[in-house]
Amino acid sequence: MSTIVNESNVHARLRDKAEAQLEAGTAPATGQWSMGIDTLRLLHSLSSDPNSADDALKLLHELQVHQVEIDLQNEEIATNGEAVVEDLRLYRTLYDSAPFAYFVVDVDGVIVQGNLIAARLFGVGQDDLEGQRIDTFLNPQSRSLLLGLIKRVAQSGARDSCVVETRVGLQEFQNLQFSASIPPGRRHISLVCCECGMRRSAD
Repeated sequence: MSTIVNESNVHARLRDKAEAQLEAGTAPATGQWSMGIDTLRLLHSLSSDPNSADDALKLLHELQVHQVEIDLQNEEIATNGEAVVEDLRLYRTLYDSAPFAYFVVDVDGVIVQGNLIAARLFGVGQDDLEGQRIDTFLNPQSRSLLLGLIKRVAQSGARDSCVVETRVGLQEFQNLQFSASIPPGRRHISLVCCECGMRRSAD
């Protein structure tokens, strides 16, 4: 019911705005204004008869209002589209410039997306993350820990975390803490990763 009321309010607002712009002569210019041949014939027929001339004017007015409403809707759609693009650009910038590594993975641990810090953490290009299993960047003994975390969160929906180990260079290992969560109704897991503890040298 509320949806119907909202749509009615939107239509009423557009109509009032269209009427006001037509009266003020400030309606948006359009190159799309056109009437079909049947409409033109009907208007001509009505306007030729004194008894229906008023109806012709009313019909013409309704057509003009309707056209202005369409033009106003198109303007709003274009404006909203630009706002959405700008919001996406902002969130992408925030995502890539975050101080922690962010990953989006599926339930099997395959990386869907990672930010710039995530790529630097594993020493690869950002585009190279996509499609890789995230556990392959870890030491063999840590892989089951992270995959187990992902599966637990996917099944329970509760946030959880674990500490794993990855190789840094040839002679050092680094502990990483992964925190996992899954947004309601989503199939992908969000992972936040940060370095923790001191690096240790390989034995």
